Amino acid sequence: MFATLTDLGPDITLVFMAAAFCALAYLAICARPGHSWLKTISKTLSVLLLAVIAFQTVGFLTLSVALVACAVGDFFLSREGDESFLSGVGAFAIGHLAYSVLFLMHPSADLHRISDGWPLVAALVLFGVAMMVLLFSKAGALRWAVMVYVPIIVLMGIMAMAMPFSGGLVLVLPAALLFIASDFVLSQELFVLSGEHKLRRYTPYVVWGLYWLAQALFLIAFLPAA
Repeated sequence: MFATLTDLGPDITLVFMAAAFCALAYLAICARPGHSWLKTISKTLSVLLLAVIAFQTVGFLTLSVALVACAVGDFFLSREGDESFLSGVGAFAIGHLAYSVLFLMHPSADLHRISDGWPLVAALVLFGVAMMVLLFSKAGALRWAVMVYVPIIVLMGIMAMAMPFSGGLVLVLPAALLFIASDFVLSQELFVLSGEHKLRRYTPYVVWGLYWLAQALFLIAFLPAA
């Protein structure tokens, strides 16, 4: 049975509402040019507050670690400069690895689901290879960080397939695919699309919308059953 936030008490519900408010606030300003502390704070808090809920309610520390790592990544990616970008990529890599460990070690995990779903595994691997080939020539001095990051997020997507398609855990694989889609759009925005490309009007909203929804679904998927 799906757990709901209201089942966990009003305090948890209020924290989730605060996270959602921060996410919507960032969505409203994410396409503005330049960097600001308003962007940084709203972006970081929207995921950090999800980590607070996970720590208080979910019996898997790896979920909290993953969310905190992603919140740290959001902080660095909202700041300016290559060093901040590399720090953000590193934090997100840790987050994806923590998610992968969570999926692998969960009591409901079954690796046979991965082998049975080999068409999706093959699609994810081919997608990762294609992205590495494309971005190697586009990412410039950041190419090696990207070359490490892409296999890690593909691994996260593959490990999500070990989760059962029942109860709240049915949300895990869709959330992982949304996360991968968000990173794909972000990579196009950062390294492929020209500065004047018309799609840049929409990519910030797509990236953020897919990403935060993925994080919220991960949290909801692992809430204790009502």
